[in-house]
Amino acid sequence: MRHRKASLKLNRTTSHRLAMFRNMVTSLFKHERIRTTGPKAKELRRLAEHLITLAKRGDLHARRQALAVIREKDVVHKLFDEANEKFGHSAGGYTRIVKLGRRAGDAAPMSLIELIVPEAGGKKKSKKKGAKTEAAKAKTGSAKKADAKDRDKEKSAKKESATETKKKPKSKKKEALAQKDETAKPKKATGKEDAPEAKSASSRKKEKPGDESEKASKKKASKEEKKS
Repeated sequence: MRHRKASLKLNRTTSHRLAMFRNMVTSLFKHERIRTTGPKAKELRRLAEHLITLAKRGDLHARRQALAVIREKDVVHKLFDEANEKFGHSAGGYTRIVKLGRRAGDAAPMSLIELIVPEAGGKKKSKKKGAKTEAAKAKTGSAKKADAKDRDKEKSAKKESATETKKKPKSKKKEALAQKDETAKPKKATGKEDAPEAKSASSRKKEKPGDESEKASKKKASKEEKKS
């Protein structure tokens, strides 16, 4: 049984398989992409990502471990010099496998394995996007300010209209009260005019009964004179 044997044999001996992967990983770091079969690409990805992790660490021991696998010193130095710039943004997933279909001779599944390296114009694009987003934010900010001003104007206009509507009923009430006062004033005058009559009636009541008899006698005397 093949306990704890994760790698594939690929119909090769151990020495042949290790030499093949050493050559393939050297070509991958040198050219940044190679074309091979699918199972080989999957096994190569494990070795390549391990070496990139060593290059990101960057110490002398890691460099010696990489030199034990990669066959060319220049490729190792290039990898260690550029590892943090190219792959420092992520903690894994440094390679990509793209399936290409079947090979014409034996119908083997072919794949393209390549390093995921950010493009040179990627930063510029991000800056442009950032500038666009900043401009959009500025526009939205100005639009929000304009909307806030319009809302303040609307609120002030509503307050003014509300105060006017509140004032109008008060003026109507005042007018109604003034009309009532005007109508009430003549009544008071008439009351004053009627006051003497009331006084005369009260004075009549206060007159003595002897005076009434004298008046009656005078009236009788005047009637007799008229008859005669």
